[in-house]
Order: sequence, then C-alpha cells, then structure tokens
Amino acid sequence: MTIFSVRHITDYQYKRPVKLGEHRMMFRPRDSFDQTLLNVSLVVEPPHDQTRWIHDPFGNCVALLSFTKPTRTLRFESNIRLDHTPHAALDFPIDNTAVDYPFAYDGEELPDLAPTIARHYPDPNDVVGAFARQFLHSGRPTRTSSMLMSLCYMIHDSFAYVRRSEHGVQTPLETLELKSGTCRDFALLMMEAARSLGLAARFVTGYIYVPDRDGSTTLGGGSTHAWCQIYVPGAGWVEFDPTNGIVGNRDLIRVGVARDPRQAVPLSGSYDGRASDFKSLTVQVNVTSDATGEMPP
Repeated sequence: MTIFSVRHITDYQYKRPVKLGEHRMMFRPRDSFDQTLLNVSLVVEPPHDQTRWIHDPFGNCVALLSFTKPTRTLRFESNIRLDHTPHAALDFPIDNTAVDYPFAYDGEELPDLAPTIARHYPDPNDVVGAFARQFLHSGRPTRTSSMLMSLCYMIHDSFAYVRRSEHGVQTPLETLELKSGTCRDFALLMMEAARSLGLAARFVTGYIYVPDRDGSTTLGGGSTHAWCQIYVPGAGWVEFDPTNGIVGNRDLIRVGVARDPRQAVPLSGSYDGRASDFKSLTVQVNVTSDATGEMPP
C-alpha cells in the first residue's frame, strides 16, 4: 500500500480579456480495489459560476465548469491524495480457455466488449496487424500473457519517446513509420495491435509516479500520462504501459478510460475571441509518495 499525492496545475494566459465557454475536466481518479480516493480539492481562478459533476458513458467522473465574466487568466489547480495498492497484472488467474491464444470471449461478455475489439483506424494493408502477429508462434498456440508482455516491452524498447505539444494523437501507422511518439501514441498503437488480434482494448488517462521526482515541488511530468488496458478472461482489464514497460498498475494512477484517446482528454474548453488572443499555456504535474497524509499546500 502506498499513499500518493498528485498536484496538477494548468495555467492559461490571454493577451486581452476573453469570454470563457464551458470547460470539461477529467482529473478525479476512479475508485477501485487497487486505488481509493482519500481527498480531493479543486481551485479555479477566476471564480466560476457553476460546477456540475457527471459520469460519462464509460463511468468516468467529469466536472463541467461555467464562467460569465471575461478574464485574461484561467488557472486550474487539482490536489488529490489516494491509497494505491500495486498489483502485478498477470498474477491474476486467467481462465483456462484463455491461457493460450487464440481464444474466444464469452458470449455474455462479447456484446459489451465488441466496441473495444473493433479497429478504429484505417490500415488498408494490415501493417499494424502484421506488426502484432510477429509475437505469435507459428503452428502452435501462443501463451496469451507472454504475447501481450512481449508486445508492450517491444514498443518500450524499440520506439523513441518524443514530447509533442500539439493536441491529439498520431495514427498507429504514423507511429510505426516514425518509430517514435508520446505516451498517448504508444498506448494507441498497442491498442490497435491487440484489436487486430481480436482482443478488447481501451485507453487509459491518468498519472504516473516517478521515484526520481519524489519530494520535488518543481519537477513534474509536465502533463498527464496515458497507457492502455487489454481484457483477458479471468484477469479482467489488465494494465499495459508501453511507454515505461510496465505490466500491471505499479506507479499508475487511473483517472479515465475510453474506447479512443479523443474521448479521454483531461481538460478541454473554449473561449470567445480571436486565435491571436491566446498567449500561453503551462502545465505542471507532481506525483509524490505521501507518508504524512497531508494535502499539498
């Protein structure tokens, strides 16, 4: 058991006062057997008129904020403390029918899994499929756990992480061609590779604890983190972080899950003004282990 604290600051600056549209925030972690939310606080400047909480189609907790007064500054600070229990994902028992690939999902689960099995990105020459099939044994069954771990570790070992400030993700074909990308790109590539094999996969947005940064109030990941989950009968949704070569939930804090990265943007919104009115955006994320149980100042 570990107590993690997360401080997430997003600061927008504008050259002149602008009118803000509704902003959508997905910062609140999902409660589960392996992580329990203990405390949460949210400070927004300027003061907003209303906060409305909803659950989206995936069960993620989303805050909708509305504003009326024009402003030149918009700042969000979220502080979270949670109890996190690490699990090695494939320590969970896998159903005998799914120990080896290929396998079939249960007929009762298949209708619910089907949207996450369908491939979401064009691949006319099945390049992503060929990439995934290199982890299968020829002429004999392949151990499911070994195949998925090999896929995760191969992306970690063979692709270069490149920080990118632009919104959105690369397509899996672009990531394969460039051999580089962000955590969101690598998660999406692993998802589409698994889907090409008929497996259910979904996107996860959240935070990652980096021990080398523990105790620092200035060093941050600079953004949220992303990885993916693959559904394995008997084990359920299993975490795979191809950016860091992590299998299981070690150091990973789930905030939201979705079929596609575009459905799991941590913060989005609009303003009424010219594009040239935008001045700057800064993001700071600090994830620390918290033995004292105190919220960050």
